[in-house]
Amino acid sequence: MGRGTRGKLRIYLGSAPGVGKTYAMLSEAHRRVERGTDCVVAFVEHHDRPRTEVMLHGLEQIPRKELAYRGTVFHEMDVDAVLLRAPSVALVDELAHTNVPGSRNAKRWQDVEELLGAGIDVISTVNIQHLESLGDVVDSITGVRQRETVPDEVVRRADQIELVDMSPQSLRRRMAHGNIYKPDKVDAALSNYFRPGNLTALRELALLWVADRADEYLQEYRGEHNIRSTWQARERIVVGLTGGPEGRTLIRRAARLAEKGAGGEVLAVYIARSDGLTAASPKELAVQRTLVEDLGGTFHHVIGDDIPAALLEFARGVNATQIVLGSSRRKTWQYMFGPGVGATVARESGPDLDVHIVTHDEVAKGRGLPVARGARLGRSRIVWGWLTGVGGPALLALVLTHAHSDLGLANDMLLFLSLTVAAALVGGLLPALASAAFGSLLLNYFFTPPLHLWTIADPTNIVAIVIFVGVAVSVASVVDTAARRTHQAARLRAESEILAFLAGSVLRGDTSLEALLDRVRETFAMESVALLEREGDTAPWTCAASVGAQSLGRPEDADVDMPVGDHLALALTGRVLPAEDRRVLAAFAAQAAVVLDRQRLQSEADQARTLAEGNRIRTALLAAVSHDLRTPLAGIKASVSSLRSEDVDWSPEDQAELLAGIEEGADRLDHLVGNLLDMSRLQTGTVTPLIREIDLDEVVPMALVGVPDPDLNVDLDVPETLPMVSVDKGLLERAVANVVENAVKYSPPDKPVLVSASTLGDRVELRVVDRGPGVPDEAKDRIFAPFQRYGDAPRGAGVGLGLAVARGFTEAMGGTLGAEDTPGGGLTMVLTLRAATRTTPDTAPEAVRTAGQAAGQAAGQAAGPQRGRHA
Repeated sequence: MGRGTRGKLRIYLGSAPGVGKTYAMLSEAHRRVERGTDCVVAFVEHHDRPRTEVMLHGLEQIPRKELAYRGTVFHEMDVDAVLLRAPSVALVDELAHTNVPGSRNAKRWQDVEELLGAGIDVISTVNIQHLESLGDVVDSITGVRQRETVPDEVVRRADQIELVDMSPQSLRRRMAHGNIYKPDKVDAALSNYFRPGNLTALRELALLWVADRADEYLQEYRGEHNIRSTWQARERIVVGLTGGPEGRTLIRRAARLAEKGAGGEVLAVYIARSDGLTAASPKELAVQRTLVEDLGGTFHHVIGDDIPAALLEFARGVNATQIVLGSSRRKTWQYMFGPGVGATVARESGPDLDVHIVTHDEVAKGRGLPVARGARLGRSRIVWGWLTGVGGPALLALVLTHAHSDLGLANDMLLFLSLTVAAALVGGLLPALASAAFGSLLLNYFFTPPLHLWTIADPTNIVAIVIFVGVAVSVASVVDTAARRTHQAARLRAESEILAFLAGSVLRGDTSLEALLDRVRETFAMESVALLEREGDTAPWTCAASVGAQSLGRPEDADVDMPVGDHLALALTGRVLPAEDRRVLAAFAAQAAVVLDRQRLQSEADQARTLAEGNRIRTALLAAVSHDLRTPLAGIKASVSSLRSEDVDWSPEDQAELLAGIEEGADRLDHLVGNLLDMSRLQTGTVTPLIREIDLDEVVPMALVGVPDPDLNVDLDVPETLPMVSVDKGLLERAVANVVENAVKYSPPDKPVLVSASTLGDRVELRVVDRGPGVPDEAKDRIFAPFQRYGDAPRGAGVGLGLAVARGFTEAMGGTLGAEDTPGGGLTMVLTLRAATRTTPDTAPEAVRTAGQAAGQAAGQAAGPQRGRHA
């Protein structure tokens, strides 16, 4: 598989120790090896079980890494060695294992993540008791606290999960026969951890956990095949909530229904209209969300103007089998507007969905009024508004009647009108209307003749009272409207500032996704914000970015969720937002989607540049091949034609010279084609080094075979006392040959190239020093690029791949290749390799040979050097 893609993870999940996870994994490895798959054992622990140990025979094993900790030597998986080996499939046992301090990663599952990221498929094992979410449950069952755990999400992300199961009786027999633990530990194990009750409970946990995973696969399959009908594989009960108090009764009833069927699931759903206007109480919905989660269910928030249709669509989307609704709270006369949600859902549900209508205490009590708009003023202001509107006129009437001052009806009306205006300013419209009505009654009773009677003798006073009521209502309405407009203006100004910020960030393109989410969190005073996405309607949600302490996995887990299209949602936790805030939140969500798209477009642009670079290389290759390969072919053709000519009688010396020219041209062609093939392998990622520990003084002399007159042109200084290096012998030979040949071309005839080696810490440096014209600093990196020839190298001197191939092979082995100035003039190539830390047996089969070894042999047979300093 290509190393640009993520590897696939397959996990054998065991219900208990000893059920045969490792054996099953090794059996799968043998099947794959027989099919020709490159499969290695990165780390497998057989625990001295004979049958498991036998299964390791015939499989290539990566040597383990030794780590000393507190006076003891531990053996851990060598991640670097596995990455360098780069197999198609790696076997990694005990996924939940905690590595020894000083290791590359703290946990083995983190090592596995690195292998998967490098494009290596991994087969691993784990027991159900090591899943992080089940730690408390396993502790309560077995009395043993598992210290080594793996996050559930790591296992859930596996591409394939195989359950390795065994009945408790069979597992105890296997234990008694000594197939799991040594005989001296069998009795203690059977009487403690491996009791029949413990094993049965662990088995049930494993079966239920895998059933949930299978359910996710089922949802994905149904979504991919657009299956809308219900498959009653398990009981799924959807509870329709309105935000009213009857929701708690419905949730508890649904939970009891779910308990009657094994594996039943409760999904509570609240459907809000798209305009954000709702009669639901956010506080009540929060209570019901907590209740359904405490009972093991999930809470969902859905947008839909047609509530019955949206409810049925949600139920069919989650493959529900039952719907629980409450009896309508509408009064009898309200049925004239339609049959209601319950009757409509029951009629449209079809034969696959059972609909339960549950009675409750709120039946026929009315749905109630929406939350008053004045509620946004705050409870204290509303209370003071009512005190001003009702208590103020009463107090004013008391003062005026006891003061015995005759101000006149007109002035009395103005005083009462002022209280109405004050009530409107403080408490809004309703207290003002109450003040106008109450004030008119007090004016009639105390200040309009006949006094202390509810009648009015003078018709003009009747007109005055009516005008007072009209003016009071009008003034109260105007004042209330003005107050609301002021509130709206302030809010809109804040919204405009936020939207201006968003628009500016769009134009500038300088806001990262995390910074934008942090601005959302600050704007709405939230605890955490996450942008979630999924590939399809039934695919699991993944977190594209998040800020805050809490990490969200699904929109339904949030206090507020704002969908962006079909497969993107902004999720917030901290508090429930009012409907009026959702408009700005929608703008933030849309901007977050734009930023996410921009980041991905940038990534695609980077990939496009990489493709363009590949296209440039192909163009350069065609230009090089058109001339550089034809030049030696032309020489070979001319020499062969001359030898076959019957018009000339060639002397033996002439024939030898022509044959030498043919051989030189063939060698040049072989060298050019070899470099082209090597470059192709490097760019496609198919170079697979076989790392072994060898002595440098064995490799370097073999790499000089193809150099013209190596005894005269090269001085070799490679001490035998150098530590061994971890390299692929064939790749190293080819890299050294290319570097030395390139140096010989530029070094003057009387100044041989120096090849020396020395140690530097845990590395070994091989330096190739020439006394040629050298290379400027700005061109030192450019000479390693493919199809680059420095200076005045003539056409036909090579396609410019020698140093590029050398660097590619060196980096494939975990080394580096760079250029430095030679003191006194010239260029020094520095090849740095990893020194071996210990001697390990050669475990690779004799038949396994890398393409690099073949390349090294080919380099040794090539006699014609490349022309010109090239990369």
